[in-house]
Amino acid sequence: MSNNQFCWPVRVYYEDTDAGGVVYHSNYLNFMERARTEWLRDLGFEQTTVKDELGVIIVIHSLSIAFKSPAKFNDMLVVNCALIRAGHSSMVIMQSFTRDGVLLIDAQVKAVFVNAENFKPVAIPQAIKQAIMPIND
Repeated sequence: MSNNQFCWPVRVYYEDTDAGGVVYHSNYLNFMERARTEWLRDLGFEQTTVKDELGVIIVIHSLSIAFKSPAKFNDMLVVNCALIRAGHSSMVIMQSFTRDGVLLIDAQVKAVFVNAENFKPVAIPQAIKQAIMPIND
């Protein structure tokens, strides 16, 4: 997997669904958060270490979601994360959900790096920025 794109599999459990047997809308946010966390972990960055050693946490500034088709109990999904752009203190990530190659959800997430103590925006740590940026050969 390239450094600016990541795929994370997730199975839909009964607890993720509503009375109709489909994934409750807010649970997609949980799946997206886990996928972003696993993406950073795959790049070598534990969020606790980033906070403790760099004094930085990553917060969600804004997001937009388009629901195209429902996921249901016991579905095996893939949550995709793709870096769209990285600025001084923020990054925009496109996240999507697929089931058997069929697009279910499209989301755009803006995440901001902030000081862990005062929550003011700070520059993306250089090591993280280098890890998430596409490699140009």
